[in-house]
Amino acid sequence: MIGSEIVGALQTIVSRTQDITKEPVVVTVGQFESGVRNNIIPDSARLVGTIRSFDDAMRTDVHARVKKIAEGIAASHGAQAEVRLELGYPVTSNDPALTEAMRPTLERVAPGMVIEARKVTGAEDFSFYARKVPGLFVFLGVTPEAECANADSNHSPRFKIDESALPTGARAMAQMAADWLFANAG
Repeated sequence: MIGSEIVGALQTIVSRTQDITKEPVVVTVGQFESGVRNNIIPDSARLVGTIRSFDDAMRTDVHARVKKIAEGIAASHGAQAEVRLELGYPVTSNDPALTEAMRPTLERVAPGMVIEARKVTGAEDFSFYARKVPGLFVFLGVTPEAECANADSNHSPRFKIDESALPTGARAMAQMAADWLFANAG
């Protein structure tokens, strides 16, 4: 019961404490493990989830609220909650100057096909690199055109790839590297 109460209360973080008109944020409990038999009251529960946000300060605030809510609800029932939060992957953001500098290169390689992607809440380890040096994360459209409307994500076992897009991706990467080196040659 305590774990269930915690799950319900965590859902109020987004709806009652965050300005989702500024940036979206998601708090999800994706795993709830408890008990060993159907007729024995469990003595513990394990909740596992994810927090997604495009804003670092918002994510930090949500983490603090998760800890406070879980510990507070557990304490109110005479129980104890051990909350372990990992920051996980930071937001992947393109460097504005590098993006602007490489846009003409991308347009040359793939005329009329360069668009600014919408925000995606997926996690990407590239974000660690882009925090150290200017970075540019580029999506290469590899979904077969006829399946774009109903395509499965790249983490799905039903993901399909149109490999004919790969040469364009290789050309884009090579040309961006060459153009950047030429523009920054000492």
